[in-house]
Amino acid sequence: MALFLPAGTLSYWQGWVFLAIFFVSILAITLYLVQRDPQLLERRVQAGPAAEQQKTQKLIQSIAQAAFIMMFILPGLDYRFGWSQVPLAVSVAGDILVVLGLTFVFFVFKENPFTSAVIEVGAEQSVISTGPYALVRHPMYIGALVMLVGVPLALGSWWGLLTIIPITIVIVWRLLDEEKFLAKNLPGYVEYYARVRYRLVPFIW
Repeated sequence: MALFLPAGTLSYWQGWVFLAIFFVSILAITLYLVQRDPQLLERRVQAGPAAEQQKTQKLIQSIAQAAFIMMFILPGLDYRFGWSQVPLAVSVAGDILVVLGLTFVFFVFKENPFTSAVIEVGAEQSVISTGPYALVRHPMYIGALVMLVGVPLALGSWWGLLTIIPITIVIVWRLLDEEKFLAKNLPGYVEYYARVRYRLVPFIW
C-alpha cells in the first residue's frame, strides 16, 4: 500500500520485482530459523516501539518506522511524477544490494543467536566476539544499511536515497544507546568493547 498507492498504479514493475526479491529472501531466512533456531525467530518477531522496554528505544523505533515507510512512499511518488530517470542496470544493482544486505544479516543471525529485535539481555546471553563481531561491534546494522541503500535504487528512485539520511542517524543513535545498555547489563561486554574498537565500519568508526 505504501508503495503502489503513492505510485498511483499497479504497473510499477520495479516495485513488483523488489517485493518478490525481498519477500523470497525474508522467507528463506524465516524457514531456516524455523528449522534451526525458532527461539531467535521468536525474538526477531517481537519488534517495534511497543516491544521495546526502554523509553529512548521506543522513540528511536517510532522514528525508524516512519523513515522506513517513507523509503517506499517517496519512490512511489517519484515513479508517479517522473522525477528520476534511473537506468535499468542501477535498479538491478539495487535489487542485488537488497539480497547482499539480507544475506549478511542472515550470517549474523547464524553467528549470534541472541540478536533480538529489541534491546534486551537474555537469561543465558553471552558476548559474541567471533565472525563479523571480531571486526565490528554491530555487524547486523551493516547488512541492514546495505539493504536499505538498495531499496530506493531497486525502486528506480534517486530521490528515495534521501531517506537513507534519517535512517542512518536513527541506526547510529540506536547502537550508541544499545552499547550503554549492554555495558551495564551484559557481563563481558565492557571488555569486548575495549578489544573491538570499531562499531560499524572497520578501520573508520
